[in-house]
Amino acid sequence: MTFVVDSSVALTWCFEDEATPTADALLAQLTDGGAFAPSLWPLEVLNVLMTAQRRGRMTPEARRDRIAFLRGLPITLDTETAAQTWTASNRLAERYGLTLYDAAYLELAQRLDLPLATLDADLRTAASALGVPLLGIPSN
Repeated sequence: MTFVVDSSVALTWCFEDEATPTADALLAQLTDGGAFAPSLWPLEVLNVLMTAQRRGRMTPEARRDRIAFLRGLPITLDTETAAQTWTASNRLAERYGLTLYDAAYLELAQRLDLPLATLDADLRTAASALGVPLLGIPSN
């Protein structure tokens, strides 16, 4: 089964201290069936990795290794993200108090009728309110 993956989940695969069995299972599922992400996904994950390097959390070599790892994952970037930002994503952000970045993940999951993998509490709440399934994330 394929799903929409957000940066919060993908970044758990880059930092050993953030790894969880749930995140590992999502990575295995992604490797088997692929996933989708909004076109902003690389900007988000690479920004976090750059910030981690600048703060001394990882070396430049480790950052390059993680970039190669993430780039090699079977994640299809959505080509409609920008167009949807003006309409559907903006409405979702307003309605649920989300950032537009988070609303883009929710909009994509809703449009593609796919489960959403996220660790973001506000995004999980909005997804639940809309009936978007949350994949592999324990419910509270």
